[in-house]
Amino acid sequence: MRDPLASKAVALKPSGIRKFFDIVSEMDDVVSLGVGEPDFDTPWVIRDEGIYSLEKGRTFYTSNAGLKQLREEIAKYLHRRFDLSYDPLKEIFVTVGGSEGIDMACRAMLNPGDEVLIPQPCYVSYVPCVAMTGGTVVPIRLKAENQFRLTAGELREAITDRTKLLVLPFPNNPTGAVMEREDLEAIAQVILENDLFVLSDEIYAELTYTGDRHVSIAELPGMAERTILINGFSKAYAMTGWRLGYACGPRKIIEQMVKLHQYCIMCAPTTSQYAAVTALRDCDADVAKMREAYNMRRRYLMHAFEEMGLPCFEPFGAFYVFPCISEFGMSSEEFATRLLQEEHVAVVPGDAFGDSGEGFIRISYAYSIDKLKAALKRIDAFITRLRNERGKETQDQKAAEAKA
Repeated sequence: MRDPLASKAVALKPSGIRKFFDIVSEMDDVVSLGVGEPDFDTPWVIRDEGIYSLEKGRTFYTSNAGLKQLREEIAKYLHRRFDLSYDPLKEIFVTVGGSEGIDMACRAMLNPGDEVLIPQPCYVSYVPCVAMTGGTVVPIRLKAENQFRLTAGELREAITDRTKLLVLPFPNNPTGAVMEREDLEAIAQVILENDLFVLSDEIYAELTYTGDRHVSIAELPGMAERTILINGFSKAYAMTGWRLGYACGPRKIIEQMVKLHQYCIMCAPTTSQYAAVTALRDCDADVAKMREAYNMRRRYLMHAFEEMGLPCFEPFGAFYVFPCISEFGMSSEEFATRLLQEEHVAVVPGDAFGDSGEGFIRISYAYSIDKLKAALKRIDAFITRLRNERGKETQDQKAAEAKA
């Protein structure tokens, strides 16, 4: 019998996040800080609109690109919040979550052998989406000493004559890093010099804590025509299960993405689209309240790590922290596994987000303060025990050396 499987599919590694949490699902008394999902309910006004749309029988297909009404609201929102201008009929289309937008962009833009620069650590979907097109992934290793920001020098060094696309994943999952305007201006100059395109994943754009609003690279001169912007409703509006996102960009790219979407998906969920119109119109205050709560949790974690002596650069975006655990002399997977087994706290090993994540763990603060307090108490006990173990090993080694 011939092999029924596609070699590209077989070659993909399972998600390091999901693989790890299969273990968690079978354990009791686990405090999980691993999943990047808001702990808030979807604001009631959004849910109410979804219910109303069902009651009114709005259960049919929408256009492939999405409800015209929703695309118009997306355009208004992006202009109001981020000073971006898109034609809602030609330059915006609605996707099944941000992840579909990433997939459609890769399929529409990449030929086999095209190189795609992916700064890492990063969200787990970029590499598989590129791989399935036959594109070539070129990782760029981000550094903690640069606050996990991409520098113009790092970008320039990675470019070859086959480079076509840069993935720009900021605010970043898993590090929480952000790129500010001056960072993006330097990056944009390199992109223009080398005639590249950008896939800018801005799903966490509303969750930034610097005091200034998020800046999109598409705002900068010459970049809108080179950028596919991906965003959605899962994170800012606590709408993960509604599965709704959107992609914005040059008409000729969006047209091809919609064509692929037409054959693969048809259209995003109709009920979710009606609800999203209300989210964009009426929920700025709800987003602000959730952002304030996340920021409080972020500050609480940073203070706790300082007291533990656990190194962690200060992140200003998303809802993750990325502390360094290299002092303990074990891999991030070993650390996370022992923490789960011994203290029943679930975090994500840093290497799940690329090789440059080794030596770190990802902790999500999309959880209540009570959960965070309980988890941090256990983490403190765990790392204290590890330090004592390493101290004893050092003493025993010195004693053995003295006898020799």
